Amino acid sequence: MAALIEAISVKRKTLFEHENTPYYCMEADVSSPTARGGQTLVRLKMRNLLTNAVFEKTFKAGEKFKEPDLELVPATFLYSDGDGFNFLDQQSFETLTLTEAMVGDATEFLIENLEIQLHKYNGNPIGLQLPIFVELTVTETEPGLSGASQSGSVTKTATLETGLDIRVPLFIKEGEKIKVSTETREFAGRA
Repeated sequence: MAALIEAISVKRKTLFEHENTPYYCMEADVSSPTARGGQTLVRLKMRNLLTNAVFEKTFKAGEKFKEPDLELVPATFLYSDGDGFNFLDQQSFETLTLTEAMVGDATEFLIENLEIQLHKYNGNPIGLQLPIFVELTVTETEPGLSGASQSGSVTKTATLETGLDIRVPLFIKEGEKIKVSTETREFAGRA
């Protein structure tokens, strides 16, 4: 049986299950009663891991939550089609399909054979986690500006193989592989 977590023990970044849905705690605020006999309340700002909806809810300190059956599984991006985005589970070697809603903004980084981590809840995929940096090929750049800027950091716009546009230094050329941060969507160096 899964361990139970009391509401008073839920802290930031805690994963828990409420009403058969996995949640991630973004903030937790405990308010103690001022009157005798009052109950301690816990206000949680939480993200539904199935829908990504964020909301706040108040619980009594003694309420209990189950630990969710969540796991991270290594996977490789294969291709996208009309059904969604297809990944090869590196543990079971089965092909798993995620919808566009499950993938979200990660589509800007998905290239063939990219290794990611799949989030599974009760054995079913619910989302993914990208690596910190992804190597992508520059397919197009705008002409660089002549002269230097006041700040000294001259950049130009580059279009990557996934269609993502980012700012890169002037020395980056078409066809070159670069590293891009998946968190900031910024140039992180040559590959």
